[in-house]
Amino acid sequence: MQKVRTAVFPVAGLGTRFLPATKAVPKEMLPVVDKPLIQYAVEEALEAGIEQLVFVTGRGKSAIEDHFDIAYELEATMDSRGKDKSALAGTRLGPGRIAYVRQQEPLGLGHAVWCARSVVGDEPFAVILPDELLVGQPGCLKQMMDAYEKVGGNIVCALEVDPAETYKYGVVDPGARDGALTEVKGLVEKPKPEDAPSNLMLPGRYILQPQVMEILKDQETGAGGEIQLTDAMAAMIGTQPFHAFTFEGERHDCGDKASFVNATLALALARDDIAPAVRAFAAERLG
Repeated sequence: MQKVRTAVFPVAGLGTRFLPATKAVPKEMLPVVDKPLIQYAVEEALEAGIEQLVFVTGRGKSAIEDHFDIAYELEATMDSRGKDKSALAGTRLGPGRIAYVRQQEPLGLGHAVWCARSVVGDEPFAVILPDELLVGQPGCLKQMMDAYEKVGGNIVCALEVDPAETYKYGVVDPGARDGALTEVKGLVEKPKPEDAPSNLMLPGRYILQPQVMEILKDQETGAGGEIQLTDAMAAMIGTQPFHAFTFEGERHDCGDKASFVNATLALALARDDIAPAVRAFAAERLG
């Protein structure tokens, strides 16, 4: 069983649901409390033992590169004023640990993952969607990695949703269940509720074998006229072990405005330094 050393972050999306905030700022750089979404995703990957980070970017995403680079002027100014720089510790990784590739056209998640093929090579890899903020102890990808060490193959994160909302997500056609692991018999992209094989949705965490890249190379467009990662994964079922892992933790869909606000509130209430003030304000406002 090959070790999973690389994680792919598809971050080329336009973030139109958060305009005008995302007109000049990538949606992945929107802060939840005091850290941008992309940093939460990177920290989750590092906790899971990921060594190589691959960002699939597009035009207007240079702020992501800058965030994980050295900020000479900022750091020099902080040094001269005797300010604590510990908050910047998670924004600088070792040389060569981050690679950036361009998705030149918005052709879907499957196409974004395929753009990273040269960096991924012939090893298994993880995929993390940063606007899905999954909070757990340990993090979601670490939980999945522990499961991968037991069963290998391909693993997708899964969570139960209201059956009426299956049309929003990729959905698992489930087989036998063993604790948090469920055999995957099939995957369906955004099925109507009456056609959905289950209410187990895919919240944007995957561990995949490199053969998926060969399938994506010739993949035709699917739902929404885009190249769907779900369709490519479905083509591997039956040829390799394939499981869904039920994540133990809390999900915040930060591509949705209300859920983004909820995420900020939830993480603020988990912080000793600001929770009392936030809780007092919420109690006063809500009566």
